[in-house]
Amino acid sequence: MIRILDWQKLDAAERRAALERPQSSFAPATVAVVREVLDAVRRDGDAALRTLTRRFDGVELESLAVSEAEFAAARGALTDEEISALARAVGNVRAFHLAQRPTAVAVETEPGVRCEQLFRPIDAVGLYVPAGSAPLPSTVIMLAVPSEIAGCPRRVLCTPPSTAGTAHPAVLVAAELSGIDTVFKVGGAQAIAALAYGTESLPKVEKIFGPGNVWVTTAKQLVAQDPGGAACDLPAGPSEVMVIADESARADFVAADLLAQAEHDPLAQAILITPSAALAVRVQAAITTFLPQLERRAVLAQSLISCRCILVPDPETAVAVANAYAPEHLLLQVREPRRWLARIRNAGAVFLGAWSPEPLGDYCTGANHVLPTNGYARSSSGLSVRDFLKVITVQELTRAGLRSLGPTAATLAGLEGLDGHALAVTRRLESLAAGAVGEPSATLTEVTS
Repeated sequence: MIRILDWQKLDAAERRAALERPQSSFAPATVAVVREVLDAVRRDGDAALRTLTRRFDGVELESLAVSEAEFAAARGALTDEEISALARAVGNVRAFHLAQRPTAVAVETEPGVRCEQLFRPIDAVGLYVPAGSAPLPSTVIMLAVPSEIAGCPRRVLCTPPSTAGTAHPAVLVAAELSGIDTVFKVGGAQAIAALAYGTESLPKVEKIFGPGNVWVTTAKQLVAQDPGGAACDLPAGPSEVMVIADESARADFVAADLLAQAEHDPLAQAILITPSAALAVRVQAAITTFLPQLERRAVLAQSLISCRCILVPDPETAVAVANAYAPEHLLLQVREPRRWLARIRNAGAVFLGAWSPEPLGDYCTGANHVLPTNGYARSSSGLSVRDFLKVITVQELTRAGLRSLGPTAATLAGLEGLDGHALAVTRRLESLAAGAVGEPSATLTEVTS
């Protein structure tokens, strides 16, 4: 049974406890095992990947790469309806992310001084798609489409194999619809190692994207700390949802929204914030009714331990609690939900109104479902096209611009005690003062004498 807490009756410590998230266990033993996996893959390449796949996935692979025949078989394994659903999701995600493409910036900050900002795609990216308790073709779409729009020349996807030695058909079809043709049947920490360092079969990438279990997350953190490894996307933790609902909300809708995220993982968290005690009781009852009907009720039995309902005196307090928690997903099931949107500062994604269930964002509205968890929404954003791009700045000064701005730089260099910095400026200013045209004419001997 989801607990009901009265915010006004809680002291500061109890309020902090009410908003605490379940903690993933990054035990030293986990880190040690992951380090062994990283070292083995770095040292032995494909041979290590085959050994580790046999050990962790229970399958012997002839080839790590997915063949054209496997892609064709995947298409044949799905119904037309399933393929159409994937294609529609790809289309919506592509439409929304196409609008995110940044444009170059050029500004003359003062006469003769020009600054520019250019965007370049990351040369090689690794896309990791888990396949533990459920296949995640939606994750393929959320990673592959923005990387395609960004123009990344090399996109490599890794996903764990089944005991039959194949990748899940829905994952392969989603990859194909998203323009991915390089897929490897490698999962877990060994996949992260292969992407970060490269093997005979898998090319090294510059940045790794995608969620995963504690082993994958630990591996991503370790390779990101290694100068010879690869950068990684935002930290990923168990899924979470917060629903702000008033007395106008339907209890069955709210209960279903809470269960939708709580079923992801035993450490997932779902929280209801409401000024209505009557609604809280009805939501409790609806959860009790729905739970026996759901296939993942064993997972829910664990995750619901960390779920709760918090009673607040008014909507203003509800929004304040939400901003303090900084949820991955925030649902506003209140009258005039858009009126409260301007007050939301910390959330990965917001869903407005009774007819905007969170699973549509997971799958097919077009927005990205890779979002910050564990409170990172206070400082981080969900995945977008920009995550697959690098920003390069350009500066160009004319002679007049240098004449005008150079003394300022020399003065600031003096404040910092960096006379080499000052020299790079004053040497040019002296050349301009002497009437030099084009390249400096002084020889090395003249400069050093």
